[in-house]
Amino acid sequence: MPMPQPALPAAAGKLLAPLNDNDDDDLRGEHLPMRSELFSIGQLEQHARRLADWHALAPAKSRLRDHLLPRLASSEQKFKRAYALVTDAVRREQRITPAAEWFIDNYPLIEEQIRTARRHLPRGYSRELPRLANPTISGTPRVYDLALELISHSHGRVDEEALRAFVTAYQSAVPLRLGELWAIPIMLRLALLENLRRVVAGITAGRKERERASMWVARMVAVERNQDVVLVLAEMAKDSLKLTDSFVAELASRLQGQGPGLAIASAWLDQRLAERGQTIAHIFQLASQSQAADQVAIGNSIGSLRFLGATDWRLFVEATSVVEQTLRTDPAGIYGRMDFETRDRYRHAVEGLARNSALSEDEVAHEAIALARQKNGATDATDATDVTDAAHKPAHKEKDARTHVGFFL
Repeated sequence: MPMPQPALPAAAGKLLAPLNDNDDDDLRGEHLPMRSELFSIGQLEQHARRLADWHALAPAKSRLRDHLLPRLASSEQKFKRAYALVTDAVRREQRITPAAEWFIDNYPLIEEQIRTARRHLPRGYSRELPRLANPTISGTPRVYDLALELISHSHGRVDEEALRAFVTAYQSAVPLRLGELWAIPIMLRLALLENLRRVVAGITAGRKERERASMWVARMVAVERNQDVVLVLAEMAKDSLKLTDSFVAELASRLQGQGPGLAIASAWLDQRLAERGQTIAHIFQLASQSQAADQVAIGNSIGSLRFLGATDWRLFVEATSVVEQTLRTDPAGIYGRMDFETRDRYRHAVEGLARNSALSEDEVAHEAIALARQKNGATDATDATDVTDAAHKPAHKEKDARTHVGFFL
């Protein structure tokens, strides 16, 4: 009887949108900000274990397209256009949303993060990482999907406690490679920039919709007779095929207090909304909620980007690496007393051996520890019958060296 396949995680498949960089691509549903159900740390741990069961790796030599760098370049252009649009509105003394204020205030930081991401992500780097074979996210680096999932279920807020818990829980089922652990900060940076791209796309779309509403009200105010207002309304109805929340909220706000001449426009808007079972008050509420959510998403993402720069990732990697924990069981007790650079050389040795064998990195580390323990047992037996003779000291020293895991690496 075939084993049942693990269920697709709720956020998977929605986070990695098709890489179509047309101007309007961010307005489609799959480009909405990453706001899956907000998880506690315990729920994040459960979700990480589900992901580990669901993830399937593609063959190591699969020829898969590297989309991270092109996506980063596309995001940079989107940010530039959004910044120009919002700052132009500010220059014209137009009201902007709190999220838009956050964006333009932190735009220099976003530019800096893009430069950092490009510097730490050389061409072809992501192809060296294990990639996924799962439908909808095929070819995605596994560690990038983990970053997206974490950000989605924390609404962009990443801290050390949640990150360690998430990664440790995933590895309780499937160990990550050392290269993946070192890639976590750059993948988190890319995922946070992706989230910002999506939020900023909403800000840009909202800005354009409000500008469009302002233009139509200005045209109505410019005419005097009711008949002319009706003609403008008819033209607007033909142009405004989709009454978005931003458009309706701006239109309703500008129609208020314009006098009886535009009462027909207000009545038309009320009727159109009633046909959809909505009211202007409801639209104002939805627009306000959306703006608040965008503000939180940008604030969380900016704070998380600052967290990435302030974290000592050497400590993180050593604290979460299963290879590190295995090597620290060195029977000679030497490995744990070494400095970071020397321990890192040992871990690189493990990576190299695993790359050229059928064993995983953790299996290589376990084999080296097992051999050191065997030699340690033999040394202990020799010590029990050894005589204190100066002629025996060199041989005794050599046997002690062979109880260290580094000898076998």
